[in-house]
Amino acid sequence: MSGEQEQYGQDPYAQRYYPAPEDPYAAGGYQQQYPHPQVPPQQPSYDSYDHAAGYYQEQQGQGHAHPQQPQQQYAQQQVHGYPVPPQYQPQPHPQTEPQPQPEPQPQAESQGGFDTEMFAFIEEENEQAEDVIDWLKFSESRTERRDERKRRGRKRVTALVVVLVLAAVGGVGYLWKTGRLPGLGGASAAAQAATGAQKRNVIVVNLRPVDSNDSSTALLVDNQTTGKGSTVLLPNSLTVPTDTGGTTTLGNSVIDQGAGPTRDALNTLLGANIQGIWRLDTPYLEILVDSLGDITVDTDATVKADAQDGGKTLVTPGKQQDLDGQAAVAYATYRGPGESEQKQLARFGQVMQAVLMKMPSDAESATKIVDAMGAILDPSLTDQQLGASLAQLSNQVKNGGYQTAMLPVQPNGTLSAPSSDSVVKDILGGAVKNSDPSGTPTVAVKNASGNAGAASSAQVAVVNSGYTYVDGGTASPVQSRSQIVYTADAQAQTAHELAKTLGLSDNEVSKGQGQPNATITVVLGSDYKG
Repeated sequence: MSGEQEQYGQDPYAQRYYPAPEDPYAAGGYQQQYPHPQVPPQQPSYDSYDHAAGYYQEQQGQGHAHPQQPQQQYAQQQVHGYPVPPQYQPQPHPQTEPQPQPEPQPQAESQGGFDTEMFAFIEEENEQAEDVIDWLKFSESRTERRDERKRRGRKRVTALVVVLVLAAVGGVGYLWKTGRLPGLGGASAAAQAATGAQKRNVIVVNLRPVDSNDSSTALLVDNQTTGKGSTVLLPNSLTVPTDTGGTTTLGNSVIDQGAGPTRDALNTLLGANIQGIWRLDTPYLEILVDSLGDITVDTDATVKADAQDGGKTLVTPGKQQDLDGQAAVAYATYRGPGESEQKQLARFGQVMQAVLMKMPSDAESATKIVDAMGAILDPSLTDQQLGASLAQLSNQVKNGGYQTAMLPVQPNGTLSAPSSDSVVKDILGGAVKNSDPSGTPTVAVKNASGNAGAASSAQVAVVNSGYTYVDGGTASPVQSRSQIVYTADAQAQTAHELAKTLGLSDNEVSKGQGQPNATITVVLGSDYKG
């Protein structure tokens, strides 16, 4: 044994300290060495001690233990005389600078009397490495999912912003289009009205008393492009075409022709797209006003009830007069002594606008009121369509975008394009298509012959001659001689030709005042043989 080994083997600390007898792995890796005043009975030989100490010193790269800390060094390095791996050694004192130590290399076989299984803990590094890899994979996967959620969140936020921007732009565009954008709407609506086609909903409303053949007719116009509404009043003297090729007055068409032919005649005459006719008999108007809770009208006449109803005063002149259903009907149909038809039509227009003012502005509520009223509708007009139109018109009245206009009709019942353009073209978006008095003559035939079939025979002769036929009705008493009257000198020759066509004498032709809706008026007497 070399001198160095002898010196190391004589170290007194080697005899005074010995390993604990218990398993070092049972309490966390090894047992701490404790001093004992006596030498243990079975002390390992110096040869085995030197071998173990030398192995540890070789692993640490040291020649021998530090002479100043033999107790700590040997206690840390040996358990049951075997070397302890560095990772299971106690940490140095906080004041001592830790020295980096190389990791022990595992040995596959027994070296110097040590079994490989004594270093089985080294395999734990592989298991720990696999756990670390799995954790890294989990962390990476979770990070990717978190990043993906962030990306989806950013996409959703971007999509929401785009939707909100589009909604805002659409709302501004709608206000600009309908003329409701302050400072810009009016010019925009006017520009669109001047440059593009406008969408309109037009409904004919006929107010008819139940005890007479009188009627009042108006057009309810909803201009969806400009957001404005109108009531166009139509005089009964207006000449309208019939489906037989002739003409008749609007008042006669409502009573004799019915809803469908009257709607078609107005479409042809005015060039308007009329959806249907609302037949508003006076009992239905009374029910409608009462269901709305009365209406408010600026009245201009005193109207009393019929004698059978007590003759009480229903309406008095004044501003903002409240009218119930009975008073509203009485005022809408009132025509005073010596008053024109236009005066009564104007009152009807006031009542209709007041009704629209009280009407609900939503289609569902308006439809319920229409259903409860029980009015007789044109087959082409449903309750839902009428309710939706009335609700839209009500909204326009409440917004101040509503007007009432009278269609200007000439004495002969026709329309003059210059005077009617403000209504037909601007409000209805149509064009006048009636017969020009200077063109095809309009012939009104009134039957005073006492023969019911005479009028039909005369109508066939007039139409076959290329003239426009107007039904003049039946006159009484019976006349023995027929008459042919023309209103303008330009129609004199036509009147004489018509007399020959009807088999009448030229002596029956004269200039005079005929029916206002015709250029030539024929009164059939008993001398007409047809």
